[in-house]
Amino acid sequence: MNVSDVGAGGLPHGQLASSVATQTTRRRAPNADSRFAYADRLFAWISRLFALGVIGITLLVAWVLYSGSAASRAKFGWSFLWTSDWNPVELSFGALPFVWGTLATSGIAIAIALPLGLLASICLAELLPTRISDPLAFLIELLVAVPSVVYGLVGVFVLVPFIRVAGGWVASSLGFIPIFAGPVYGIGLLTAGILLAIMIVPFIVSVSREVLLAVPQTQRDAALALGATRWETVWQVVVPYARSGIFGSVFLALARALGETMAVTMVIGNRPQISASLFAPAHTMAAVLANEFAEADGAVYLAALIQIAFVLFGITVLVNAIARLLIASTTSRASLMRA
Repeated sequence: MNVSDVGAGGLPHGQLASSVATQTTRRRAPNADSRFAYADRLFAWISRLFALGVIGITLLVAWVLYSGSAASRAKFGWSFLWTSDWNPVELSFGALPFVWGTLATSGIAIAIALPLGLLASICLAELLPTRISDPLAFLIELLVAVPSVVYGLVGVFVLVPFIRVAGGWVASSLGFIPIFAGPVYGIGLLTAGILLAIMIVPFIVSVSREVLLAVPQTQRDAALALGATRWETVWQVVVPYARSGIFGSVFLALARALGETMAVTMVIGNRPQISASLFAPAHTMAAVLANEFAEADGAVYLAALIQIAFVLFGITVLVNAIARLLIASTTSRASLMRA
């Protein structure tokens, strides 16, 4: 080794340069790590802030509705939910006709949409090849984006005349049964329920298809290896495995049906009376808010409408929470099976 190759520290120039670079890196690393750690903490706190903001908005909406209904709760209490009189002139309010109309139309919609949506999702997820099922699923999901007023117009010009004619035949033959009795106007509970079913089928199909696709392939392979047919595998293995997720899709669709306003308002008749007939006009909680909120000229009248909104808000939040829990339970179970 030549003298010229030795540095000031008694080390060769190459080792000296490497030692200096290492010491420099060690001096800079803590500062760099501290900057990254600070950025990570800042990002975490900002994320928490936004998450808490969503919860805060929900609580704020609940508080505004609860406080805004104070005058109605003070005068009628919660008993106005099971009283039927709705007379703004005499300031006598009972929300039972609206609760009945909301539950009846939603029940009719689920009864129609559940078998249709479930069978369609089974076909898309289990029976059709991917090159066909994926485009069809995409088209079905597009139906969710159609504005409700468009569905309402279709209901007015297509569904109402059809129900008027077909319902007349049913009433003339089965009018002795209370649910088919009375005059048939075309607008009423049945029309609103069928229209809601058309609107919520895409929700059931889309979510149920994803839940069925999340079922581990090992479940299907095991059933087929034991000699089960394709349909037996789907109906006795895949569907029971995804049952809670399918129920979740139904609850999501139910939440949409409960809160639907414009389309239902156009075809239900908007009459605050309770009738056993499916052909009779009725009213819903969402529709009465849309129709009468601008006309509420008194504190009690306005508070009664806000109290209906508060009840509808609570029902919708509860239904969505149950749906999310059911879907999450199916997804987590599928993940455990894959692991």
